[in-house]
Amino acid sequence: MFVTRKAEFSASHICRVAEWSDTQNHEFFGEEANPSGHGHNYVVEVTLEGEPDPVTGMVIDLKQVKSILEEEIVEPMDHRFLNYEVPPFDSIVPTTANVAREIWKRLEARFDSPAVRLARVRLFETADLYVDVIADSEMESALDGELAA
Repeated sequence: MFVTRKAEFSASHICRVAEWSDTQNHEFFGEEANPSGHGHNYVVEVTLEGEPDPVTGMVIDLKQVKSILEEEIVEPMDHRFLNYEVPPFDSIVPTTANVAREIWKRLEARFDSPAVRLARVRLFETADLYVDVIADSEMESALDGELAA
C-alpha cells in the first residue's frame, strides 16, 4: 500500500553554472539564471510504502510523517535563498531535479524500516512542472514490466 503526505515551502534560487558566462547561463537557463534570483511556492508529495498494521489499520502514523517533513524539508528550506542558505545548493545548481534529489536524501534514512520505506518524492516547482524521484526497486519493477511486454 502507498500513503502520500504533502508539504509546501517557498524558496528562491538561481539556476546558473558558476564556470559559465552570463550569456551562456542565460542561453541555457533563460530567466532562471537572473543573478537576483526568483522564487517558487514548492509542493512536495512524499509517498511511503508499507502494509497497514493489523490493529491500527495505518501504514505509518501520519503525525510522525508530518513532523519529519517539517524537520527535514520545511524548516531548512522555507523562505530561504537556496543557493546561499541551504547546502548543498552552494555547490550544485538548485534545479527542480536537484532539489527533489536532496529531499530524497534527507528523507530516505528516516523512512527505512521493515514496516515502511520511502517509495517516491514528487516535487512541484509550478503547477505544470514536477520531478519524481522513485525508489530503485520500484523503477526496476517498472523496467522489468516494460521489458516483458
